[in-house]
Amino acid sequence: MQITLELIKKEHKEILRNLLEKYLYEFSQYVDIGDGINDLGLFGYDHLDMYWNDSGRFPYFIKVDGRLAGFAMVSAYPITGTEVDFKMSEFFIIYQYRKSGVAAYCVNLLFEMHKGKWSILFHPDNVISKKFWLRTIDQYTNGNYQQVTKEQVSYQGTPPTTLVFDTDQN
Repeated sequence: MQITLELIKKEHKEILRNLLEKYLYEFSQYVDIGDGINDLGLFGYDHLDMYWNDSGRFPYFIKVDGRLAGFAMVSAYPITGTEVDFKMSEFFIIYQYRKSGVAAYCVNLLFEMHKGKWSILFHPDNVISKKFWLRTIDQYTNGNYQQVTKEQVSYQGTPPTTLVFDTDQN
């Protein structure tokens, strides 16, 4: 299995937009997404264009054997109250490739590509995400990370769990 990360070119933005719809649908089980779906039946992603207009944002396709398997969206903009160099804004692997090692491989590759202090946020009710991020970050950092709750940021009143760590120390 060949796993690759591919920086998304602007002309492939619509492919990412399509994948984001699947991601947002899945995430909608934990929170209301914006105003729900629009008249076209889509959730929409307000900040998508910023990934090509802002040098501090990095969108990647995740591919397995040349086929789309998901995406990662990295940002150099910290969450309020967390001084970091990078955060994982969005991360999605389609079901076919979950529990196969693809996600962990890609996350580790992103940490090597973007060295510095990171934050990873997840909804505390998303048990699968929680298990994945805690296991992956613990293994990557050899347990050298902080788990914090940022009250000033919330998913409709539910503070996310935030993992903070430094990839320069690994």
